[in-house]
Amino acid sequence: MESGTADPQPPKLKSRSSSSAISEFSRLPPMEFPYRKLLFSLSLFSLSTLSALSHSYFAPIDIYLVDCGSTAESTVDNRRFVPDSSNPDSPLSSSTRSIPLRNENPVPNSPQIYSTARAFRRPSIYEFQIRDPGTHLVRLHFQTFNSLKLDWNDAQFHVLVNGFVTLTDFRATKIPVVMEFLIWVDSKKLVIEFVPAKKSYFAFVNAIEVISAPKDLVADTAKFVSDEKVEGFNGLIKQALQVVYRVNVGGSKVTPFNDTLWRTWVTDDEYLESDSGSKRVYFGGRVKYQGGGPTREVGPDNVYNTARVIHSANALIPHVNMTWVFAAVGGYKYLVRLHFCDIASISIGLLYFNVYVNGKLAYENLDLSMAANYMLASPFYADFVVDGEDSGVLSVSVGPSNMSVPYAIDGILNGIEIMRLNNSMGSLDGEHCAGWVLRNWPSGNVGAAVPLVAAACLLLSISLVIRRRMSGKEFVGWSKLPTDVSEVNLKHGVTQLSVK
Repeated sequence: MESGTADPQPPKLKSRSSSSAISEFSRLPPMEFPYRKLLFSLSLFSLSTLSALSHSYFAPIDIYLVDCGSTAESTVDNRRFVPDSSNPDSPLSSSTRSIPLRNENPVPNSPQIYSTARAFRRPSIYEFQIRDPGTHLVRLHFQTFNSLKLDWNDAQFHVLVNGFVTLTDFRATKIPVVMEFLIWVDSKKLVIEFVPAKKSYFAFVNAIEVISAPKDLVADTAKFVSDEKVEGFNGLIKQALQVVYRVNVGGSKVTPFNDTLWRTWVTDDEYLESDSGSKRVYFGGRVKYQGGGPTREVGPDNVYNTARVIHSANALIPHVNMTWVFAAVGGYKYLVRLHFCDIASISIGLLYFNVYVNGKLAYENLDLSMAANYMLASPFYADFVVDGEDSGVLSVSVGPSNMSVPYAIDGILNGIEIMRLNNSMGSLDGEHCAGWVLRNWPSGNVGAAVPLVAAACLLLSISLVIRRRMSGKEFVGWSKLPTDVSEVNLKHGVTQLSVK
């Protein structure tokens, strides 16, 4: 990227504060006292209403919550899942021959959706009508349970979503698991297909969620970090993404009940390599979401109001990094989204630090004050793309830079999200494309279909590469704030925060 300098801050909106409104009421003559009291109450009501509206929840246009194999509705985290059987508008294909399953001895306090499942002996589809083109969240719920109808040892299958291979040779256990994907949809339907791995096996699913995502959830651009350099990565929005990790750094677990997109954020304890030199911080004030910056759908308050920090208690800046280590399959690219919110500094302009991904310098001298439009407790995130390494490990580190200030915070991180990108075969799990998976059933071997399917997969691979290269020219994947900062030089911690 080219270096640049920050332009002056944008003018602030002209709005009359509550104090100024109150002072005007105090200047009314005494005979108007009864009306003063009424107007004062209305003023406070208007202010509280605006505050409530600013905390309104996201309302997706497309939202399907399906309890598979059930004949009655289920409620999980105040959300209503409808059965896929009795509903005339069920997304389950009418031509699908399936087996509804019910757990006669469910685990106490277990979510209702894991008490039923629908099993398939042959490739079967759910088809969802889409009104809002763009990125969609797809969550698949799996848990085995005791059943006299089927032997769970034979439950091994593949899952395809709109032509992407999302799961290969998948096996579930008695521990509930949610597999989450972000899929771009530019047609009027989203199709999920379950394919048994062999003719003697079966596929199943307990529940399905299909939700249209906010338009700002996935940026089309990011920074690709390699051994040689940091450069632009385009075409991200139309890649299939699998959420591998979602971590609330320094805080407690965030459940779907407390997240406007119904996500789960786990604690960072098992991923933190060493907590020496770092400490947790908690913020009891209000997280200041700015227009053009991250919204609560990008990251909830419960993520941004906790963090881990490195703090120099004296004139010596500590030479230590906070490092988190994750397992990652080689052969794929990964989107690493890092969430920042300065809830620890006593003033702006004091926090500078370096960011590393896979041991490579991804951002030098990050000036979080400038990135957050010179406001404390205001969220900011940065997207990086890295190659999964043969070591099977992906690491994230934050630590002091040569611009760090003594007696101040010298590093901070609030949240980490890691998502796997589909490979050139359009797969998130394995080396075969969707065409290969479908043509390989039920014979159990490739046979004469190899040349034909290989050609189809090759065309898919070429189209994915061309689409990425032909995507937009803008290539910085930071959260956008209402500033006119033009370009940013990683060497000098200046970030492009352009507004679309």
